[in-house]
Parts: sequence; C-alpha cells; structure tokens
Amino acid sequence: MGKVWVLDTETKGTGANMVRKPPAAAEPLHVPPKPRPRPAQEPEPAPPRRFKVVDVMTREALAEDASTRDTVDVLKGVRSIVDVNLYVWEPTRDDWRMLTLDEKRTVWTFRDA
Repeated sequence: MGKVWVLDTETKGTGANMVRKPPAAAEPLHVPPKPRPRPAQEPEPAPPRRFKVVDVMTREALAEDASTRDTVDVLKGVRSIVDVNLYVWEPTRDDWRMLTLDEKRTVWTFRDA
C-alpha cells in the first residue's frame, strides 16, 4: 500500500506542513445480499368504463350506466357540449365523477367520427 500524506493546516501563517499519517485500521466491508426477485403479479384487468349523461337544464338522466359506445350515441342527439354533464363511474371511490371539460371534449370528438 502506498504512503498516505495529509496536509497539516494547523500551522499559522503562510506555510503548511506535509505530515505522513499511518494507515487506519481497515474496517470489514459489509456487502448486503442481493435482493430476491419478487413474483410478478399481473394487474387485474380494468373493468369497462361506465358513463352517465345528464341534461343540464332538466337534470334528467339521458343515459345511466352506459358503455362508451352508447354514450357517444346519446351525444349525437345533443346540440352542444355544454348542454350535458358527463359522469364516469369510479369503482375505487364507488361513486360517479364528473368529467372535466377537456375529458368531455375527448368523448365529444368520438361523436363526429
């Protein structure tokens, strides 16, 4: 092993002395074991989206628990995107969530396709 030199900065003034330091006692190196691979769990397939379409003026449900295709078919009979509220069923919350305007626009684009 080579010599270990340490710069001694405890001197006052402009000079510094080089001091040879004996090697420190080597500590045993700890290498953690490799992690065991976890078994791959396949995610459950997501259930198909369910939608609810509600007329804004009358608060009448135009479609409830409808598939995406049925929702798009209902939207074909609607004059404007702001005439209805669209909701999607969230199984994790066990509740209907109103779609944002951007999400509504995305569904609306399928109406004209």
